[in-house]
Amino acid sequence: MSVLMTLQAKGDPAKLEKLAANEPDRIRAISDDAKRYGLIGHRFYGTDDGQILVLDEWPDAESFQRFFAAHQDDIGPMMAEIGSTAAPEITFYRVLDTHDEVGWGA
Repeated sequence: MSVLMTLQAKGDPAKLEKLAANEPDRIRAISDDAKRYGLIGHRFYGTDDGQILVLDEWPDAESFQRFFAAHQDDIGPMMAEIGSTAAPEITFYRVLDTHDEVGWGA
């Protein structure tokens, strides 16, 4: 069963959107390579008060960790450009069997 990975960091969501608009190949190259490591799904979210959330689905935590370690030279500078100065908080979640699933192919 796959896992959800959340990465939470302080940063400027508007700067991230501007970076993505101005350098789409830079952002796309990272996500394209993540697929080679097993990435199933990926989204960025942001708040008006400077919080960024990355929500990914991976086959397992180890697949994400291998990808993240291999791309520190890409991800770190990008995060600094959008105002993130501290290490992100990364959490992995497993699916719970609660018998009330809705959507996403439930």
